[in-house]
Amino acid sequence: MASLDEIRQERIKKLNLLKDNGINPYPISSKQNFTLFEVLDNFSKLSKQKKAIKLVGRVMALRGQGALVFCDFSDGTETFQALLKKGEVKEKKFQLFKDTIDIGDFVELKGNLFVTKRKEKSLLVSDWSILSKSLRPLPDKWHGLQDVEERFRRRYLDTLMSEDVRNRFITKSKIITAIRDFLDKDNFLEVETPLLQPLAGGASALPFLTHHNSLDIDLYLRIAPELYLKKLLIGGFPRVYEIGRNFRNEGIDATHNPEFTMLEFYESYSDAKHQMVRVEKLLKTVAKKILNKTSFVYNENKIDFSKKFKVVSYFDLLQRYALITNPGSITKDEALLKAKQLGVDVDKNDSLEKIIDSIYKKVCRPKLIQPTFIIDYQANCLPLAKRKEDDPEIVDAFQLVIGGMEFVKAFSELNDPLDQAERFEKQKIYKKEGDSEAQAGDEEFLEAMEYGMPPAGGVGIGIDRLAMILTDAQNIKEVILFPTMRPKE
Repeated sequence: MASLDEIRQERIKKLNLLKDNGINPYPISSKQNFTLFEVLDNFSKLSKQKKAIKLVGRVMALRGQGALVFCDFSDGTETFQALLKKGEVKEKKFQLFKDTIDIGDFVELKGNLFVTKRKEKSLLVSDWSILSKSLRPLPDKWHGLQDVEERFRRRYLDTLMSEDVRNRFITKSKIITAIRDFLDKDNFLEVETPLLQPLAGGASALPFLTHHNSLDIDLYLRIAPELYLKKLLIGGFPRVYEIGRNFRNEGIDATHNPEFTMLEFYESYSDAKHQMVRVEKLLKTVAKKILNKTSFVYNENKIDFSKKFKVVSYFDLLQRYALITNPGSITKDEALLKAKQLGVDVDKNDSLEKIIDSIYKKVCRPKLIQPTFIIDYQANCLPLAKRKEDDPEIVDAFQLVIGGMEFVKAFSELNDPLDQAERFEKQKIYKKEGDSEAQAGDEEFLEAMEYGMPPAGGVGIGIDRLAMILTDAQNIKEVILFPTMRPKE
């Protein structure tokens, strides 16, 4: 079997042969009368016209010998068959095709549509041109890229060789389009907020730090757009949303990538209760539009969107699955002991709330397969959420878990600037005690709040995780085109 280098050198010889025959292997322009999808969709009408057309695409298969060469080619919309026949193509061009064209090359083919004796729709080629000469062989047609790491590193080959992979990303794009359509019809305004921020606020996460040379200041890649979007509520925009990238300097696993896509939307004069209704309607609308059904399979579990989503309290889950009898009054030492008993990895410098949340994520969340809203979190868990009026130690918030995975977080937004300042101070204490993910206090945001912020409900939805759910992908890398990878040695 020839080595990659030997194959590459052979293809370079073919490239030089094209040049020796006065042919540019990488011409500027090409001519395409129809996409291959349009040809197949209108084949009967086009074939009756008896008129030569020009089609383009990448050569995916070559068959035949002697006076006949069958060529399967794809333009990204469909795959089609072409037949090059000695006598139909000038002899020199026919031989040059055989001598120089490989699987992976891009070609322009001119000819007439016809149906073969085997009833296959085809193009009888009368002339051809090279559009781009490939120097490396494509992966095996039937097996594609077998190494999972290589699939993620060389996604362009993964999508090229696997229709399932390609369709997964088409579906993700349609999910985003459906979300935009839903929110636009609901009179939300799409906006853009900074990716480079002087403070990493809006979530509990470790940020990426960079430096701007001209201003000579450190900046952070945003971990969330929340504080800027709430400034827009203050600025007179009652309904806003943003779909964009967030960056968190965290570990990589099946549901985490350092760079990911989030939807956040905020509505003035609203609260968590109203947003819970909107979230359920949004997800059911998107799922029906994408899948055309109300139930689907994720990770071998049937997920049912036809029923109303369940609602349970955070403390009830801890009592039921982690057997913590007093989640509202447990001490830090007791929580550390319980974590050790349950095999949950925590740091002694973590806050009490973070330790309890780690227990919940390891022990409770995997049990929640059907859509489940979780409510009633401790105030220090969510420092940007409004306290409940009947219990100030609990915030008016919810998360949504499906298939054991959380991908929605929402709450009644805290609009009391004095309470917000106190909550930021509490986060500073956590940070001093060693919690690197504690939220930063943002004085500019507090100043904006003091001009008056309307009561509001806000929602964050992980787009990548939603795509995982709706395409039955078990790893977030399967729904991110170019996931973060460790460089090859």
